[in-house]
Amino acid sequence: MANAHEEAVRTVYELIKDVDVAMLTTVSEGKLVSRPLQTQEKEFDGTLWFLTLKDTVKYDEIQKNPNVNVAYVGKSYVSISGTAEFVEDLERKKEYWNPVFDKLLETSYDDPNVVLIKVTAETAEYWESGNKLKAVKNFAKKLTSDERMGDDSDMNETVDFNK
Repeated sequence: MANAHEEAVRTVYELIKDVDVAMLTTVSEGKLVSRPLQTQEKEFDGTLWFLTLKDTVKYDEIQKNPNVNVAYVGKSYVSISGTAEFVEDLERKKEYWNPVFDKLLETSYDDPNVVLIKVTAETAEYWESGNKLKAVKNFAKKLTSDERMGDDSDMNETVDFNK
């Protein structure tokens, strides 16, 4: 039987595997700022990978405060809180590089300005909005009980990757 960490990883992987672009949120002078980034690694193992440039605001923000959030919207909503770090790994950058980036970023994977963002997940919260049967059952249960409509405990869960 899988331990709690393996189960959390598998659950989150199943929810985000078909979503290519995530919203990465950083802290900027006391306020939160989000921007879309393409997830580079499809096999989620508790870490997320992104490519960026060092001469960007997000690079400076992560340098000052590595606490980030990564949000995915697909058949479900997934919010992953974690810690970001920069990784210099030429082989991994080459593996993740897409020819579209040549035009989009106006550079190549071996440019020293290109860097990897590695986000180590600490917790993930998700809402299974894509599970229509579960949503209907949850709605019917609330209609026939004293539960408030805002209580989504059956549709919403949090997993801790540190356990």
